[in-house]
Amino acid sequence: MSVWALGINHNTAPLDLRGRFAFALDQIQPTLHGYRQSLARQPEATLLSTCNRTELYGAGDQSAVDPTLDWLAQTGGVSGDVLRDHAYVLRDDQAARHAFRVASGLDSMVLGEAQILGQMKDAVRAASDAGALGTTLHQLFQRSFAVAKEVRSSTEIGAHSISMTAAAVRLASQLFEDLRDIKVLFVGAGEMIELAATHFAAKTPKGMAIANRTLERGEKLASRFGAQVMRLADVPDRLHEFDAVISCTASTLPIIGLGAVERALKKRRHRPMFMVDLAVPRDIEAEVKALPDVYLYTVDDLATVVQTGKDHRQAAVAQAEAIIDAGVLSFMHWMEQRDPAHGVVPLIQQINAQADEWRTTEMARARRLLAKGEPIEAVLEALSRGLTQKMLHGTLAELHTGDLATRAVTAQTVSRLFLRDEPPKSSRRT
Repeated sequence: MSVWALGINHNTAPLDLRGRFAFALDQIQPTLHGYRQSLARQPEATLLSTCNRTELYGAGDQSAVDPTLDWLAQTGGVSGDVLRDHAYVLRDDQAARHAFRVASGLDSMVLGEAQILGQMKDAVRAASDAGALGTTLHQLFQRSFAVAKEVRSSTEIGAHSISMTAAAVRLASQLFEDLRDIKVLFVGAGEMIELAATHFAAKTPKGMAIANRTLERGEKLASRFGAQVMRLADVPDRLHEFDAVISCTASTLPIIGLGAVERALKKRRHRPMFMVDLAVPRDIEAEVKALPDVYLYTVDDLATVVQTGKDHRQAAVAQAEAIIDAGVLSFMHWMEQRDPAHGVVPLIQQINAQADEWRTTEMARARRLLAKGEPIEAVLEALSRGLTQKMLHGTLAELHTGDLATRAVTAQTVSRLFLRDEPPKSSRRT
């Protein structure tokens, strides 16, 4: 049994490539079904997909790794060679270390950010519901969550961190003299938009509006901030009304095109527009960035801003890594214990199975004696003697075989196992 992690993230792949491998939460179950059915021997599997990463964790035969990469490439519509140029494959202790670092926020664009932990838990639940989460990955992720909790409670890794949405407000403040004079449009109604609306609302802008495909969900979020609500289909015609646009939906295609932005700028008489696209894949066409009066930022563009305060957290990183190292050692020890070739768990299972077989045999013999009318005391005596003889037969036989040195070693082992409560013979008083 082996574990592995295969994926791409903000350090290894550009935004547009990551967008090809973005999976909404409700897509994870059918995607895992398709992946496992594509392989002859179905491994345990969990799929994690966020703005910054898509990772497939597996447990089983290592021979499944290459087919997994080819399957993922096909799913994203790229060649295997293209994906290999940007992907990483980590095995066993390195895969465990990676999972622990991701859960703890050490592998995030925002060092120490906490959102990834919730996203990992959602991914694990989805894998469990899909029937793809076996014992090994369950252990891996439960230990990941425990390590992440210890890192956050024992270190200051999350101190001074700046979220993506807070970084968006900071950038907007650099463009506009006073955020109280602007109108802000939020496109979408998910967690990232809720965070963005919370940060912008604290600056009391002149107006806020939320556009969402489902009006009911948009109205629920808008009511929290005293914002207007509008249909997603109305965004192109009303885009010119807003100075800042923050978008994050689960759409697989851009929903704000170059033409719509050009028309909006014309109506605004080329007053600048601030736009933040937090979605992967993109919500706003990439060509919009080239317009002279538009300041468009993607999640990758925010990387420099969110690193502010990173130096203050470096001291905590070493402490966090030590906690992670201990977690990796513990997990690998658990894995080794379960290894049929080297672990003790399979041996324990075999011993228990043998003991159950002996017990069943002697119980059947005792029932036959009782049915014949034998006294209960005699039956119990025969039952206990039969079990004792079966359990000791192999041990006693070993004590009589081999050369002198072998018998001496066997005798020490037997003494340690069976006479641990007895004092050594040399210390007994006669």
